[in-house]
Amino acid sequence: MMARQWRDSWNRRNTKTPVQHAGRRPGMKANRVWVEIVLLGTVAACALALLLATLGAAAGAATGEVGSAPAPEQTYQGMITCSRCEAKHSASLGTTAGKCILACVRGGAAFALVDGDRTYLLDGDLVTLKQVAGRRASVVGAVKGNTIKVSSVGAA
Repeated sequence: MMARQWRDSWNRRNTKTPVQHAGRRPGMKANRVWVEIVLLGTVAACALALLLATLGAAAGAATGEVGSAPAPEQTYQGMITCSRCEAKHSASLGTTAGKCILACVRGGAAFALVDGDRTYLLDGDLVTLKQVAGRRASVVGAVKGNTIKVSSVGAA
């Protein structure tokens, strides 16, 4: 009886079933299918994201300034100042508002128009804007966002 049990256990350990192959585990083929499915889904998702990004960029370019009508020009009145100080020039500097504005513009600030509680950046001829820096002025131009594209400037 003991020899029979030993023989049966030996046969069970050394017998290869049809599912098992030399050097492979039983579930390798099923695991490879899942990996292929995940990779295929990832590639499809990346391709779809690239397509949507391209279509979004093309739609954004199509609705840009090419077909849009320019904003009508209006007249704005206020104080010509700089974007750094706005209407709050420091008295401790010992200079006038005009000199402070010119110093700030030389330092990289932009000209601005303060009209009540609104501040507009000015995009126009710097020589003309320097002449009215620190004074009330009447600015004619088209506004886009918070920037006025200046066409003319006059003293108010």
